[in-house]
Amino acid sequence: MRQHLARFVTVVLAVALTTVAVTDASSSGGGDNARTQLNIIAPAAPGGGWDTFGREAQQALMSDGIVNAVRVRNVPGAAGTIGLTQFVQLAGRTDSLMVTGGVMVGGVILQDSDATLEDTTPIARLADDYNVLVVPANSPYQTLDEFMAAWREHPGMAIAGGSLGSIDHLLTGMLADAAGIDPSLTNYIAYAGGGEVVRAMISGSAVGAISSANDFAAQIEVGELRALGISSATPLEEIPTQTFIEQGVDVSMSNWRGLVAPPDIPEEVRDELIAIITEMSETDQWRDTLDRNDWTDEFMAGEQFEQFLDAEIASTEEIIKELGQ
Repeated sequence: MRQHLARFVTVVLAVALTTVAVTDASSSGGGDNARTQLNIIAPAAPGGGWDTFGREAQQALMSDGIVNAVRVRNVPGAAGTIGLTQFVQLAGRTDSLMVTGGVMVGGVILQDSDATLEDTTPIARLADDYNVLVVPANSPYQTLDEFMAAWREHPGMAIAGGSLGSIDHLLTGMLADAAGIDPSLTNYIAYAGGGEVVRAMISGSAVGAISSANDFAAQIEVGELRALGISSATPLEEIPTQTFIEQGVDVSMSNWRGLVAPPDIPEEVRDELIAIITEMSETDQWRDTLDRNDWTDEFMAGEQFEQFLDAEIASTEEIIKELGQ
């Protein structure tokens, strides 16, 4: 009987220890490494730019077998800062990434967020897209020069775009400054998304609008909107619109997108995540993704991306200050 009792106690202890180990691994994110299971946080609603980026990355990682399983979870709100706040609480997690980009840099500043991108571990910048300035088809302004001249005379002209702190908003301030207008005098009307900006333009609620080239592509093609300039530093073969720089306005800005990891991860985990995303960026699947979305390949990783991020934060703070926000 004593032998049976001893065996019973041994089994119970073994089960208990196994349960504790599994629970601890699950709570710490240590149950799977990033090659086995990767969680991607998209800090936006389904269908938005960050959500699209996260799901495109999911497909590229899985279709080429770089990662066995990838799950995308949406945490929308406040220019991504709600998702960011939750993400930085995953300190030490080895199986998680978050989509980020230029919009979040401005959002952190304007939302006065306790969590910042400096609290994360930069992994890679992967793609850029660019914004265009458009006017309705019946607008009297046929060229960028005509629009800028009118804007100088009437600084209060309504300019539509995305949320405050977005690339749309920052670019409005930069263009105003280039036109000799005090950016704090601009009449920027913020909308929740590109679809609402398009409707505002077609209904005549604004004189001009700034948003992603993709947001306006269909309306430009059918002649409802006219593009006056694009924010890329150099001409883009896939988008037949002159850059601001080509037209004598020294302004360029990209809506970049990238991935960050939680804080306090081991260096070897950071290096492995960089390797995973680097492999993804070199696949045919990802190249097709860039083409389908008219995204420009601007890959940079690790310390180079970290330096870029520091510069972005500093320049965005300066632009927002000039906008009087």
